[in-house]
Amino acid sequence: MDKKLNHIKNVLHGFFLSIGTTIAEPHTILPLIVSHFGGGAILIGFYSALLRGGAIMVQLYAAFHAQSYPYMLKYLRRVFLSRFLAWFFIGLSIIFIGDDYPNLTLFCIGFGLFVFSFSAGFGAIYFREIIAKVFTHKFRGKTMATRQFFAAFASIISGAGAGYILQTQEAPFSYGILFLVSTILMGFGYFAFGSIEEPIKLNVTQKEKSFKLFLKNALQILKVDKDLQVQVFTFLFAYSYLFALPFIILDASENIDLDGTAIGMLITSQMVGAMFSNIIWGKLSFRGLNKLITHITIIIFIVAISLAFIASSLYMYMFIFFLVGAATDGNRIASGNLILILAPEEKRPVYSALQTNITSFGIFFSILGGVILSISSFTFLYSFTIILLVISLIASLKLKDEATI
Repeated sequence: MDKKLNHIKNVLHGFFLSIGTTIAEPHTILPLIVSHFGGGAILIGFYSALLRGGAIMVQLYAAFHAQSYPYMLKYLRRVFLSRFLAWFFIGLSIIFIGDDYPNLTLFCIGFGLFVFSFSAGFGAIYFREIIAKVFTHKFRGKTMATRQFFAAFASIISGAGAGYILQTQEAPFSYGILFLVSTILMGFGYFAFGSIEEPIKLNVTQKEKSFKLFLKNALQILKVDKDLQVQVFTFLFAYSYLFALPFIILDASENIDLDGTAIGMLITSQMVGAMFSNIIWGKLSFRGLNKLITHITIIIFIVAISLAFIASSLYMYMFIFFLVGAATDGNRIASGNLILILAPEEKRPVYSALQTNITSFGIFFSILGGVILSISSFTFLYSFTIILLVISLIASLKLKDEATI
């Protein structure tokens, strides 16, 4: 375990994947793309959720099979190919259909996002299992923090490049070019992780005779394991920031001039926050303080949404996105490590799928956020979001970390 080459490949995967996915960053660029083709607040919320959460039930089905797999890598490679083709399809659709048939373009974007995210439902289970097999608990926090550090650095590069293209090329051609170029770069990351050295897993579980029986057993685990219940509840409500976050960029557009340069600066701010915060998250996780990371990140989300009430300049919005970037990466490290620490080895895919499946419903909070915004105001939406984040913070006090298990 903890081989340097596997560590490097994990970091490279995160670096190139981040370059690609930043092109459709759901809080900045994606809302502008959807809005360009005539999509309103609800559709923006739906597509933002689709990019991150098109794979909810798929993860349980993936875990049903994965619990009996001694190797995961060959299945993960299939996921990589599906995601590569879906991203490329979005770029082609924007360029060759574009403004001529805006509704069809929106459909193609949605379809591509669905395939990209749907296949990731399988990939998330395979990826976590491989990470658990090749890295120890403490080194896992370090490698994931390093991965996220360089992923954030890649996003800064990508954000700057995206801002330049958006500034110099006319829409929607600029959007299509962004997707096509990012697909190629994303492929380098898929190749890196696809060649990782995966050891065999000897302690596997014989899968149930049917998926229905698997679901019954999985729900029984959730019913019995109180620590798992607390963890799932905490990280589900930690996603409450998504009620408001995709729409802060729309609020900003009413207060400041959002040209291509400004958009690039906002993306860069978010990624700088993510990049440098990972130095802190990595040190805390290496010391077994994942619970503390959770507390800090939820508080940061609360502060960021609170600042949206009074933001009136580009620099204030840059600071908001800086905080969001820091909190998002910290939350990702804490939730991923805590579930792998909590889960018995033979049941890791099941525990991982249960947490991800249930908490992934939080990804769709952006849809409800769009509905709330359409019938109320930014002020009400921000207030509602903060209340739910406070609930998550209270629940996080009962989390179990490595030192307490």
